[in-house]
Amino acid sequence: MPDFSIELNVRVAGPVCGVDEAGRGSWAGPVVAAAVILDQTRMPSSLATAIDDSKKLSRARREQIAVALPAFACIGIGMADVAEIERLNILWASILAMHRAVDALSTQPGMPLIDGNRSPDLDCQVKCIIGGDRRSLSIAAASIIAKVTRDRMMCSLSHGYPGYGFERHVGYGTREHRAALLRLGPTPLHRLAFPSVQVILGQLAPG
Repeated sequence: MPDFSIELNVRVAGPVCGVDEAGRGSWAGPVVAAAVILDQTRMPSSLATAIDDSKKLSRARREQIAVALPAFACIGIGMADVAEIERLNILWASILAMHRAVDALSTQPGMPLIDGNRSPDLDCQVKCIIGGDRRSLSIAAASIIAKVTRDRMMCSLSHGYPGYGFERHVGYGTREHRAALLRLGPTPLHRLAFPSVQVILGQLAPG
């Protein structure tokens, strides 16, 4: 389970924030990042022990934690849209979203802890942590906020694109999503440069 060990061992002026993204492997929709500074002194232990890598939590549990976190955290959200993903590629779009998330914080962090091995170019010292969402509570919290924010966004966007099931798969590659692409074709939300999407679209009959 993630804890505050990494945060407590960092020696910098200013608070430590966790940064993570959601939607990197999706076939459709933006990539969303969150930067989270947790108030370690005020956050109840019941909330701290509930926080984990977002991929290990149910959708309902992520929502519960995301609703509770703002009372004990400073949160910044950043995103890169489909046009930016297509122009930059998904790696650099994810890094851009992380940069925007840190910039959106109302408190300047002393050190962002970035999940993974690549970080945005920020005006402060940065620490990359592979598997950080399983080790750092701040990064795990960011992974939850990023995932819930993006899921909510895709559910809202689903109303404009009925039949694709965005409210269920939130843009990720599933059997339902593949069938919808074959049946209905791509939407402006789809990442047409992604190889998986190109393979499916190559199976469409000429119009």
